[in-house]
Amino acid sequence: MIKAWFRIPFWQRVLGGFVLGALLGFFLADVGVAMQPLGQLFVRAIQMLVAPLVLFAIVSSITSMGNQANLGRLAGKTVGLFLFTALIASTIGLAVGTFLDLTPSIELTAAETVERNIPPFSQVLLSVIPTNPFAALAEGKVLQIIFFAALLGVAINGLKEKAEPAKQFFQGGAEIMYQITRYVLELTPIGVFGLMAWVVGSYGIEMLLPLGKFIVAIYLACILHIVFVYGSLVRFGAKVKPWQFFRAIFPTQLIAYSTSSSFGTLPSTLKTTTERLGVEKKYASFSLPLGATINMDGCGGIYPAIAAIFIAHLYGIPLGVMEYGIIMLTATLASIGTAGVPGSAMVMLTVTLSAVGLPLEGIAFIAAIDRIIDMMRTATNVTGDMAVSLVVAKSENMVDEQVLSASMENKVATEKDVVTSN
Repeated sequence: MIKAWFRIPFWQRVLGGFVLGALLGFFLADVGVAMQPLGQLFVRAIQMLVAPLVLFAIVSSITSMGNQANLGRLAGKTVGLFLFTALIASTIGLAVGTFLDLTPSIELTAAETVERNIPPFSQVLLSVIPTNPFAALAEGKVLQIIFFAALLGVAINGLKEKAEPAKQFFQGGAEIMYQITRYVLELTPIGVFGLMAWVVGSYGIEMLLPLGKFIVAIYLACILHIVFVYGSLVRFGAKVKPWQFFRAIFPTQLIAYSTSSSFGTLPSTLKTTTERLGVEKKYASFSLPLGATINMDGCGGIYPAIAAIFIAHLYGIPLGVMEYGIIMLTATLASIGTAGVPGSAMVMLTVTLSAVGLPLEGIAFIAAIDRIIDMMRTATNVTGDMAVSLVVAKSENMVDEQVLSASMENKVATEKDVVTSN
């Protein structure tokens, strides 16, 4: 029976937990309320992952770049554009989440009240540098962990062969944390079941209606980001007409949307970027895996911004200008710590929620629809990988102009070759 359970696709198991929990809470309200600890256990398991996952993922990403001068320049441009688009993504997420009405008819009450002690913005910037990195890890201060991890990665690259054991340690540690993340995320159906049983048992079935608004907000923000941000990027940075760019990459976008995996889409992304956009393979082989690891505009920019606003509405917690600024900062920085593992966006969402004092159990509430929004998030991420790769390669004269021109003039029918070849 256990083997049969794991043969069911993960998203179907999560949806099953959602439906069963809602039914239990609807028909047996008292029993449903008693299921709340299952949701709390899931939230605590997610909290356990955040600090080590961020540390190992960021150090591993930076050390994978190497230390050659040319590669350093390319890496600087690539990572800089990734962070720039992530900042815009979080801004778009905040704007969409603010202007769309995400307010539910009934407000939830947090199981644990989180103290919202928001310091001045200048203090937030100063507190990025840890006085004790080990204390930052122990206390889960993610911005300090990100700063220290980046410094570690740069230092390891600077020492080259002398620090090779440390490089292998962090890259191996990253793989271990990815695997532990997969283990913990297998608990998602149980956590969702417990939280939905409690929510519906306590407040009624009408609490599920706002989820539709949340899905619409995510899709709208992602579409705006793809069309206007990435479209403008390729138009002004690579001198390519946006509609031609989107036509060339559309089959890969479909693969990303259907698989919900940037790494799973990587073979198609590489083929499209080199054979349709003309980017030299030696650069594409570096930028695309890096993008699949740290370029998470959909997961680390748009999603946490809208999710934070949605959860704040859900629990009736007001957000001010300072909170919006912190959401934007943490959402942008957390995007480079979001691992290329399906579902890890939920883990990194705790960074943004904790920064502004929002209840973490809200994560389990939206986890049931994660598969639906993860499809659009992944398509956004992969589009950004290809757009940034084209723009940086163009600036470094690493684009085969004949291939690019021929591809831009091709008819849509020829694009089937990209899908069938993968």
